Amino acid sequence: MRFIKARLLAIALLGAAAGAGNGAVAQEKIRIGLIYTLSGPAAVLGQQSKNGFELALKALGGRMGGKEVALFVADDELKPDVAIQKVKELLDRDRVDIVVGPIFSNMLQAIHKPVMDADKILISTNAGASSFAGAACHPNFFVTSYQNDQIYETLGKVANDKGYKRVFAIVPNYQAGKDALAGFRRTYRGTIVEEALVPLNSMDRQAELSKLAALKPDALFAFMPGGLGISLIKQFNQAGLKDKIPILSAFTADEATLPALGEAAEGVFGALTWAPDTDNPQNKAFVASYEAAYKAIPASYAMQAYDTAMLIDSAVAALKGDVADVKALRAAIRKADFKSLRGPFKFNVNGYPIEDFYLTRVVKRPDGKYQTSIVEKVLVADADPYAKDCKLP
Repeated sequence: MRFIKARLLAIALLGAAAGAGNGAVAQEKIRIGLIYTLSGPAAVLGQQSKNGFELALKALGGRMGGKEVALFVADDELKPDVAIQKVKELLDRDRVDIVVGPIFSNMLQAIHKPVMDADKILISTNAGASSFAGAACHPNFFVTSYQNDQIYETLGKVANDKGYKRVFAIVPNYQAGKDALAGFRRTYRGTIVEEALVPLNSMDRQAELSKLAALKPDALFAFMPGGLGISLIKQFNQAGLKDKIPILSAFTADEATLPALGEAAEGVFGALTWAPDTDNPQNKAFVASYEAAYKAIPASYAMQAYDTAMLIDSAVAALKGDVADVKALRAAIRKADFKSLRGPFKFNVNGYPIEDFYLTRVVKRPDGKYQTSIVEKVLVADADPYAKDCKLP
């Protein structure tokens, strides 16, 4: 009997050792959690981001810095409570080293604290809320897109340059929409005749368009991403306003929405750090590989996620694959030692980028598809206005 018990104990110990060994092997992987909006009308934006990150990972052979990557994907459903639940699952259940995402600023506000409290790295590939750019900056938080206001500061300068004295503004009523108005006001010297803040989940714009037609401004300033943009442009055209009032757009007509808009969006102006025709070798290769893989033109969401994967790869390589030390990992990320698809890129003290901004316009390609195209550079090596309040070393 004693022999049998000893034997069972030995087997149990061996099993425990094997389990521990398996756990150690699993931890040898870089564990990354993606959290994007992947359902509902805005899913096209999250899908572009997911595609971009996965395309980069494929180009890297499934490895970053020579180490295999375990990728975990979560859908925040564009609901703050769901976002908090999903990011906690990524942290507690999946034990991710880095959280990547989200699309919307209200989702970023929901997940920021749980990730910071867990002492993990959070890299926002799209949402660039002002909330964490100033005094509330954090050493573990990075943004690879822009600070929201910068896009709209660019459009404000364009409105001045084009001589638009009176502008009607329409934005969704959440943090990014408020940032949009703040950024536009910062540079625009004319009069905003109306500031329409509309519900994030409402697609009917008849009331706002009736007021727009009555006020007859020189231009419409619109930040209406995803399905909001599709609805606005279509209803704008149906109201007979297309050839009467020019649109200065942020994410209202881009590669994520143009397949649904097509000719309806031709000529719409925008502002961004990049367009599919950005002229550098790495971007040309990216656009070609994205179109081949997904039969679609990449939007900025995909570009920024692709850049983020390459950024992480550069940091892991610098650390020779050891990401256990969070302080060392964030220092390696901050160096941004990679070639961005958009060109010059570096992090400011607050973890948001310093980069160039362009005026873009929706054009029809020779193959009949529509995309945004760079018109001119507007801002050079631009830093966001909140960084001065960030006290990080």
